[in-house]
Amino acid sequence: MHPLRLLAVLPLFVAGLAQAQAPAWPAAKPITLIVPYSAGGSVDFISRMVATRLGERLKQSVVIENVSGAGGAIGVAKAAAAAPDGYTIVAAPDSTIAIGKLVNPAAYKFDPLKDLTPVGMLNTAPMVLVARPGLPVRSYDDFMKLAKASPGKYSYATSGVGTVLHLATELLKQRSGIFVTHIPYRGAAQIATDVIGEQVDSAMLISAGALPGYIQSGKLKALGVTGTKRLESLPGVPTFDEMPGLKGYSMVAWTGIYAPARTPAPIVARINQELNAVLAEPEIRAKLQEQGALPGTGSAEELGRFAQAEYARNQKVVQGVNFKD
Repeated sequence: MHPLRLLAVLPLFVAGLAQAQAPAWPAAKPITLIVPYSAGGSVDFISRMVATRLGERLKQSVVIENVSGAGGAIGVAKAAAAAPDGYTIVAAPDSTIAIGKLVNPAAYKFDPLKDLTPVGMLNTAPMVLVARPGLPVRSYDDFMKLAKASPGKYSYATSGVGTVLHLATELLKQRSGIFVTHIPYRGAAQIATDVIGEQVDSAMLISAGALPGYIQSGKLKALGVTGTKRLESLPGVPTFDEMPGLKGYSMVAWTGIYAPARTPAPIVARINQELNAVLAEPEIRAKLQEQGALPGTGSAEELGRFAQAEYARNQKVVQGVNFKD
């Protein structure tokens, strides 16, 4: 072969040899699963539980890295900026993918819908609107009549401004034509106690843990469920979708697994396959249910379409909300 032709072919040969010698994913190193909140919360708990089983199925360690701050934006931004090699994924809640950029654009120097690749749904969780025991209502229809008679007199609590709980209630207000004052808390732990103690009139809460017990004992009044199906733990509580004038209302809290944009499709497909297998395990499903969550399922493409629809819906809701109040 002519020397010049040999020089031209040599780099291709070396590159091919290096590729052949490189270990197949994910053998090279552990996978990092970023949790964009501090340790101990529900997203952290579910992520750690799933990471252990996911690692066993992939035959590689899946290591949790807690990167908190800016309502989850810092951790998700770190994942978006990571190398798209399949070794960094993130448990990204609804607020970071489909709400945060609409409410607090200064914290989002990246575009969650463009700079991340959907991998699979981790979990969803319906919400329940509850009222204090002394409020003279037995249904959401009663609550609407009370609110319309005295606009702004009654209050509702959520775990913070710009959360899915906040937007779910604001959408309900918009659809119902009522004005109820928002009382934002820094977290959900104190809310049920304050509603039971008659300090707040109502609250939108995740359908978790002790909530069904509070409702069944009469400590809280359940007015409606935000999903399209009634909860097994609260079969007597209707969905808002069932109620007159609210057909089509549906909003759930959710967390998806995402990777940096341009992560190779075969890697995304493999993680999606193993994630769905983990979430189908009876033990995992039972532990999720204890947290008030439902296991995710479906393809990466389905998560992508779902997130796009959530963002579009939330964009309309946000236009009618004054976040300065």
